Amino acid sequence: IVMISISAIGQDSHRFMSKEATEAKGKVLMLGGLKIPEYPALEGNSDADVVLHALTNAISGLTGVRILGAIADEMVKRGITDSSAYIERALEELRGIHLTHLSFSIEAKRPRLACFIDPMREHIAKLTGLSIDHVAITATSGEELTAFGRGEAIQCFCIASAVLEG
Repeated sequence: IVMISISAIGQDSHRFMSKEATEAKGKVLMLGGLKIPEYPALEGNSDADVVLHALTNAISGLTGVRILGAIADEMVKRGITDSSAYIERALEELRGIHLTHLSFSIEAKRPRLACFIDPMREHIAKLTGLSIDHVAITATSGEELTAFGRGEAIQCFCIASAVLEG
C-alpha cells in the first residue's frame, strides 16, 4: 500500500451581528463548536461558526465535494444550523482519505480566545476522530489592521493534512 500525503486549506469569515439582532434572533456566538458567552453572534443562516466552516472547507478541499453552499443550504432548510453537522457530512466524503492533522489560525480582536482554545481543540478532535495532539489552534488579535483586527468580524483558516491510500 502506498500512502500519499495531501493537504488542503479552508477559510471562512463572518461579521458580528448587533447585540440587538443577536437577542432578537436568539443566536449565540459559536466558535469551534463552543458557545462563547457575552458576545454578539456572527451573521449567517447557520450558527456561523467560522472555525467549523473553515474546517468544512478544508475537508472539501481534500475531497472535491463542496459542503458549504447547496448541501449546507439544504440542511438549513431542514432546520439543521449546527455547523458540527456540516463537518459530519463532509467527513462522509473522505473515502480512502485519512485525516492526520488540523491546524487553525483565527484572527479576531474579540473575544479573547486563549481560554477557549483547548476546549475547541477537544471538540474538534472528537468530531473528526483525531487525537487532540493533532488539532492545533492559534489566534491573533490582528492589531486593528483589518476588519477582524478591529473587532467587526472573525476570520479563520484551517489546513487539513491527510494521507490517501493509493
